[in-house]
Amino acid sequence: MSISESIAPPGDTVLSGETEATYRKITMRLMPFLVLCYVISYLDRANIAFAKLQFMDDLGFSEAAYGLGAGLFFVGYVLFEVPSNIMLRRIGARKTLLRIMGLWGLISCAMMFVSTPFQFYVMRFLLGAAEAGFFPGVIFYLTYWFPASRRGRVTGYFMMGAAFAGIIGGPVATWIMVHIADVLGLKGWQWLFLVEGIPAVVLGVVAYFYLSDGPKQADWMSDKEKRIVLDDLAVEDDGHSSHGHGLRDALANPKLYIGILAYFTVVVSFNAIAFWTPTIFKDVGVKDLSEVGLFSSLVFFSGALGNYFIGYSSDRYLERRWHFAACAVVIAACFALLPLAAHNVAFAVVLMMIAAAASYGGFVVFWTMPPSFLSQASKAGGIALITAFGGFGQFVSPTVIGWTKSMTGSIYLGFSILGIISVIGAAIILLGIAPLAAGENKKR
Repeated sequence: MSISESIAPPGDTVLSGETEATYRKITMRLMPFLVLCYVISYLDRANIAFAKLQFMDDLGFSEAAYGLGAGLFFVGYVLFEVPSNIMLRRIGARKTLLRIMGLWGLISCAMMFVSTPFQFYVMRFLLGAAEAGFFPGVIFYLTYWFPASRRGRVTGYFMMGAAFAGIIGGPVATWIMVHIADVLGLKGWQWLFLVEGIPAVVLGVVAYFYLSDGPKQADWMSDKEKRIVLDDLAVEDDGHSSHGHGLRDALANPKLYIGILAYFTVVVSFNAIAFWTPTIFKDVGVKDLSEVGLFSSLVFFSGALGNYFIGYSSDRYLERRWHFAACAVVIAACFALLPLAAHNVAFAVVLMMIAAAASYGGFVVFWTMPPSFLSQASKAGGIALITAFGGFGQFVSPTVIGWTKSMTGSIYLGFSILGIISVIGAAIILLGIAPLAAGENKKR
């Protein structure tokens, strides 16, 4: 099914050809570029998982040092996320993405000069601080263009960037590390950071000239097309004032804190898959770096499928909470079964593929809910607060697994703990968010 076929909202409502053509035009204009930006973003934050396979020995780092450094990315990310998203609302997406992508690309390149654990910690923190605001900024940016009934799938398209990065990231990273190693006296992992950091700088400049800050500023849309979008968004807001105190309104909304707790549980599994999949395959007996990259690609390909089909199903039935809960339970089951795959490569690959599909699908479904329970005035600050404080799970996830591996010699206990946290997240959403507040069965 093509994007143009699947973009129509579910149900029996027959939308005009002009409306469908308008949203198809917006989708094809924005989403390929935003997905490409997310691919590069995810490559630059997650290539550490592959660089680890070489620099651990070159630099003498422990598993605990790696886990802490991987997690410190998200400390910087959390601290600067809210101000970055608020600034996006004030100055627009074009200037915001230019700043974010330019900085993170340069810092990613500078990772090649790391030689001590302390330098590793500092650079990972700075990389997170530079990238802060990118993901929540794009999620907020999409609310300028798409009503809730379409947002599950377009969020899914955007989230596919992470999966695509995983699909190509393994083979590309391992090829660089194997075939460009020692050129100009640089190690393979040093070339990895340099080669994958440069595209972010280039795309930041392109974003400034290519994107529009919203429908009103889009010179590639007709006045009639702009009116279609603005009218749809006005109807969706349905009593939510676009005026207010933004951050203060978000903080006064009890559902914000439920969202923060639930998002924490989402990202612990999501990041565990991103940062430890190569290590899992190495531990179960895959010795060749190219094979590690290939198996990792299969995992993230499965994540892309989960992204699309679970997001589509959630929109198709306008149901969010039980989709999210089912994904959490599947993740927990796969993580609990990992010890049985300790010496079985095929079983380990299958478990990680299923877990990735559920994790990426659950991630997409989660992000359809906050825009439904936040007012227009509080969306920018509220989304940033959820990603900032809930995103602390992105620090906890690699740190817990790194610590348990150092203490027990195995990563499986850490994964079991994260699986339990995922199930807790399902309970939080089911008990704490009413169907209407989650955007379910809302009249379009």
